[in-house]
Amino acid sequence: MSDRTPILAQPMRPPTAGRAAACLGFFVLGAVVGVAGALVQPGWFPGGLLLALAGEAGAVLGAARVVRGRAGGVAAAAGWMLAVILLTASRPEGDFLFAAGSGSYLFLLGGIAVAVICATFAPGRQPDGEPVRLGK
Repeated sequence: MSDRTPILAQPMRPPTAGRAAACLGFFVLGAVVGVAGALVQPGWFPGGLLLALAGEAGAVLGAARVVRGRAGGVAAAAGWMLAVILLTASRPEGDFLFAAGSGSYLFLLGGIAVAVICATFAPGRQPDGEPVRLGK
């Protein structure tokens, strides 16, 4: 048995300035990937859809790896979701970016699923930096 305090019982500390700046940068990167995916997916269906979702998965997983925690992946996923949700709104002139078709719905719902899956499967931070061990 260890005499260390469990991670949930420890007080929370604010993130460092570098970590906060990295998460902000990954938020912007996620938004850029979302806009690029929204433009690519209808042009080359179904290859564009797969390319857009693969780009999103790469951005979310890459951000989590760089930050060495799920916060980077969540920041990139949040940027992607915000950009895509804002692009779904139609303008008063009647212009819109997403047509009412299966490709657009697959991009929206599939992108949300990819973001959640990649942010969840990203490696979490360990308190002492050692790999997780379930037994001796």
